[in-house]
Amino acid sequence: MSIRKAELTDIDAVVSITEETVKTIYPRFYPKGAVEFFLHHHRRENVLRDIEAGETYLFVNGEGENIGTVTVNGSRICRLFVLPPFQGKGYGRELLDFAENAVGNGYDRIVIDASLPAKRIYLRRGYKECEYRVTETENGDFLCYDIMEKIL
Repeated sequence: MSIRKAELTDIDAVVSITEETVKTIYPRFYPKGAVEFFLHHHRRENVLRDIEAGETYLFVNGEGENIGTVTVNGSRICRLFVLPPFQGKGYGRELLDFAENAVGNGYDRIVIDASLPAKRIYLRRGYKECEYRVTETENGDFLCYDIMEKIL
């Protein structure tokens, strides 16, 4: 298993991991408009921008399958996703360990936008809620999430 910097040729893999995870997991927690908002927020051009900036990483398992991704932008951890069939096996923890170490090399705190499916994980890892946000989507649904931080 390895976590490596994503290259431009990995764009389809990162987008696929993101979209599959959002489409499978998020409808259990959010209304349709919020799921569509997430998909738009993590659209291909945004992923491409982060790969070009050298901020996105890809998690490849021992069989060579792309199973997860994370983006580290300064002190922020973004777009941390593990494909649903691989969840619950510790891969998300490995990605988060990797991202926290990357942030810890230059910052004294980590900031993360926590969706409802991930919030419990971050609380167990020592993150604290800083701010609660509600965004109304185009169709009138609401997206609720927390800004969380962890002091290093």
